[in-house]
Amino acid sequence: MIKGMWWKVAGIILVIYSIIAGIMVEVPALPLIHQTIRNLFYHVPMWFAMFIMFGTALVYSIKYLSSLKLKDDLIASQAVNTGLFFGSLGLLTGMVWAKFTWGDFWTNDPQLNGAAVSVMAYLAYTILRGSIDERALRARVSSVYNIFAFMLLVIFLGILPRLADSSLHPGKGGNSSAMGDLDPTMRLVFYPAIIGWIIIAFWILDIRKRKRILELQQQF
Repeated sequence: MIKGMWWKVAGIILVIYSIIAGIMVEVPALPLIHQTIRNLFYHVPMWFAMFIMFGTALVYSIKYLSSLKLKDDLIASQAVNTGLFFGSLGLLTGMVWAKFTWGDFWTNDPQLNGAAVSVMAYLAYTILRGSIDERALRARVSSVYNIFAFMLLVIFLGILPRLADSSLHPGKGGNSSAMGDLDPTMRLVFYPAIIGWIIIAFWILDIRKRKRILELQQQF
């Protein structure tokens, strides 16, 4: 049992470290964003965790279509739910950052709009699953939808914002990338934060998966 806990303990330590260090570490005096650059330690890791969870859902959806094992569909669905949790945190932290940087919680920015569309696409996935009663049919339809949802995620968050000329986000629309310009001190917080939150995401996924399996066992 102790052997199986090491990665969870590591995740907790990394997250606690990044939260505390993110507040206390020295950050460069950059124009416009100033001290709000600290949100990089919290906002961006949420998106990384979301991407990993949606990517995990994609993998297990493809596995289900090839194996037709309902457990693969179960993991895919819980990965989507976990990804939506981190996507919601990403939107909230992004809105706070936008308020302090651009003066409004939401601007007509391709990155923000793409994030909203991507999250809504996965919300539609949960609605679709809830509308189909037959388990095998629900699993097949959901798996196919999951593949297209991930393609939309890549397009709306990875491709279109980079092509847009009007994006305010760093690294988009010709703006310099704050992530690419991180000084060594910020990197010592930023990368552990990403790793820590991804570990926590897999921990949440594991809990959700085991909880759902128990619920299904009680039904039969």
